[in-house]
Amino acid sequence: MNTVSKTNFSFQGQTGIYHGKVRDVYTINNDLLVMVVSDRVSAFDVVLPRAIPCKGQVLNRLAAYFMDQTRDIVPNWVLSVPDPNVTIGRLCNPFKVEMVIRGYLTGHAWREYKKGARTICGVEMPEGMKEHDRFPEPIITPTSKADKGHDMDMTRDEILSQGLVDEKDYVLLEKYTRELFRRGTAMAEDRDLLLVDTKYEFGRDKDGAIRLIDEIHTPDSSRYFYKKGFEKRQAKGEPQKQLSKEFLREWLMEKGFQGLEGQEMPEMDDAFVTSVSDRYIELYEQVTGMDFEKPDNTNIVDRIRNNVNTYLQSTLVNS
Repeated sequence: MNTVSKTNFSFQGQTGIYHGKVRDVYTINNDLLVMVVSDRVSAFDVVLPRAIPCKGQVLNRLAAYFMDQTRDIVPNWVLSVPDPNVTIGRLCNPFKVEMVIRGYLTGHAWREYKKGARTICGVEMPEGMKEHDRFPEPIITPTSKADKGHDMDMTRDEILSQGLVDEKDYVLLEKYTRELFRRGTAMAEDRDLLLVDTKYEFGRDKDGAIRLIDEIHTPDSSRYFYKKGFEKRQAKGEPQKQLSKEFLREWLMEKGFQGLEGQEMPEMDDAFVTSVSDRYIELYEQVTGMDFEKPDNTNIVDRIRNNVNTYLQSTLVNS
């Protein structure tokens, strides 16, 4: 169960480092980002105490796969994937919002709906819906992008009035979000899955171009249902079979934890950690149709360091 829980590299030309909830991000010459996707896992904006084997590799490979499959919709930040846990790309100035889009009344939207809310982020939700019902049209429910703590729901007007994004750019972000979701939905259905909801993040590169950044359509950023049997389960009011991180949130809620002050994190035993790893690998194989090949994880940190250094040395020599 060898994992990457945290890194603290010192690369040639390194000008900054940021340890996020899941990723350790290194800035090189204020021009490139080296994003190391760790095996840390978060839920309710809290990093859980144990790392999940292969989880970082699943996220990184899936993100690279979908970035490559959506380049015709919007340019992205990726330049190279030199290691199963690493993506290297252009440094972009991120917009301070996450573009969340929902095709179904699930997760956070359902929890709000169940409380009696009929709008979320200023978007109306129809009456008479039940959990996991499909919306007539996907709805965009953006959130703030918090450096620490919880992201907050925001309306379009709040984003514009606070100057987080100007109107011209926001219209473009909405357009990209809908087109990416359509592509992700079609790709999921080809694999007998339903893309339920997801989030996209965007930034502006040094030349002023808007690019898709971070990750897309991974189990950390997205939720999938199995398409087969969906309608029957929905008609009977049965739980949907899903591939996402929601099962982890549900496990935590059953244990009385939702990231609120005073709540104690439940213990994660070996069997549960292994089951979470298996879920991530299952999603990768289901979504891509490819077998997940486990790399040599004997010395993951050394492997990452060597692969990144090889790429950076080649880049610096050729620049």
